Amino acid sequence: MQHRIVVLGAGYTGATAAGRLARRLRREDVAITLVNAEPDFVERVRMHQLATGQDLAPRPFSEMFRGTGVSLKQGKVTAVDVDRRTVTVAAPDATGEEELEYDTLVYALGSGWNDQGVPGTAEYAHEIASRPGALRLRERLAGLAAGESVVVVGGGLTGIEAATEIAEARPDLDVALAARGGLGDWLSEKGAGHLRTVFDRLGITAHEHAAVTAVEAGHITTGDGTDIPAAVTVWTTGFAVHPIARATGLEVTGTGQIVVDRTMRSVSHPDVYVIGDAALAMGPGDKPLRMSCASGVPTAWQAADAIAARLTGTKVPTVPVRYFNQCISLGRKDGLIQYVTADDRAKSAALTGRLAALYKEIICKGAAWGVAHPLLVPARRRRVVRDTVVPESAPAEAAA
Repeated sequence: MQHRIVVLGAGYTGATAAGRLARRLRREDVAITLVNAEPDFVERVRMHQLATGQDLAPRPFSEMFRGTGVSLKQGKVTAVDVDRRTVTVAAPDATGEEELEYDTLVYALGSGWNDQGVPGTAEYAHEIASRPGALRLRERLAGLAAGESVVVVGGGLTGIEAATEIAEARPDLDVALAARGGLGDWLSEKGAGHLRTVFDRLGITAHEHAAVTAVEAGHITTGDGTDIPAAVTVWTTGFAVHPIARATGLEVTGTGQIVVDRTMRSVSHPDVYVIGDAALAMGPGDKPLRMSCASGVPTAWQAADAIAARLTGTKVPTVPVRYFNQCISLGRKDGLIQYVTADDRAKSAALTGRLAALYKEIICKGAAWGVAHPLLVPARRRRVVRDTVVPESAPAEAAA
């Protein structure tokens, strides 16, 4: 019988893991099923571009995984039963549900936007953590008249990219960003200075140390009671784990992230691996990895390699998970590459301007290319060894 591997979610991490497993295991030994709500791969790091009217090239999974042996199942995951080893998937047309059985589960459902419990956010704010959200914002921005106001809430990477993209695409709008802290206060002096220069050039108003406490139809309110006009509010204050994670029965943290070991294996259910934003994975300095594509793809490599090793009775490898830089687009013609330490702290060096924009574009294209070409990197497929148990104390699992 084939060993059944089910991968939930086909973002950067899930799609990468499925393709990597297909490279390492023989088709006659394993059945790999990739479950996703949409038929196309979504480049989440480009949602701010989609929202401002840019068209992104479609990447159908049917083409990306043709010839790999990966079976695609389109549908929305509605339940995971880790005791029965089953996943319930609702059909795209809502005509019914199907139950999938697994021997090994790779959970990669990721995260969505986080409204932080701020009143009015769900009713009046737009999100760009998903393709549907970006398309709704796209339609709303297209309907704005010159001089109307757009406020981006959140001063992290997503907020900065959204604010600069909107301001560049629609210079006729009044664009502002509200940040809980200082603008780019985690960046180096050079990086923060360039960011302010770009904001000034694009005419973006930065409301610093302005925690937003309420969102209404025409404005937002900050902690000191200030009302900031906002015909459109874009909410980018971080991500929240998909709620199914907490309902699985797996051990989770207070934020709903699933607790894993150094090989991305659930500490409570050894037949489940968790990758990407849904995993509480530790990086250099025993600091939790931040929710990002930069963190998620290495966790996918680690999980796929660990699964393949355990199934084939070989030594479980470790994939180093560390940071090198933070890549920030500042519209289509400018960018900021902030070099960082292994544990994600800013170094003094930073790359800025057009060269940085090109660098960021290469990184984005490279990430999508890696997902779309899972079999172009040669790998030796190994035979699954039945009833093999790899000792959990194997030296290769000591650190990631």
